[in-house]
Amino acid sequence: MTVIECEIPSGTVLDRRVIEAAYFRDSYRVPLRHPQASMIDIFFGIFGHHPLWMKVVLVVRNRIAAFCGLEAPTTAEILHVETRSSYSVGDKIGVWPIFSLTETELVAGQNNKHLDFRLSVFKETDGGTASVVVSTICNVHNRFGKVYLFFIVPFHKWGVQRLLARAVTAERL
Repeated sequence: MTVIECEIPSGTVLDRRVIEAAYFRDSYRVPLRHPQASMIDIFFGIFGHHPLWMKVVLVVRNRIAAFCGLEAPTTAEILHVETRSSYSVGDKIGVWPIFSLTETELVAGQNNKHLDFRLSVFKETDGGTASVVVSTICNVHNRFGKVYLFFIVPFHKWGVQRLLARAVTAERL
């Protein structure tokens, strides 16, 4: 399955000025075989199925982040993702708070002292073809944010593409 790098969708609720000013941004599109799926189901179809090795990497990263004084998810939050029957803005989905939730988009993220990030999971239909676009934007606040992204971005790009490809292959989307 091919994951296609693309632009952040024009229909996103993310502020266009924030997107353009972002220190880092990326976006990937995959086909959506189940266009009737809720945004919650789509989110967990992608981010609720980390392979064990990826969970271990995230736990190590989060321990380092916590040691540096950053807010980071706990090991339990990484290893045992909680799912509920319904979510609303302000609730945590996975390890992140929800900033926006509509019929076609879920935006989650985190504000931290080194950077703020937003993750958009966007459902779109173009000419009868449905797809999901996962976009990330990061705005840094200091040098630590820049150094952090320098090391994390290669893993982020590879990891998001792997999660999307696995979700499509497993027919969760």
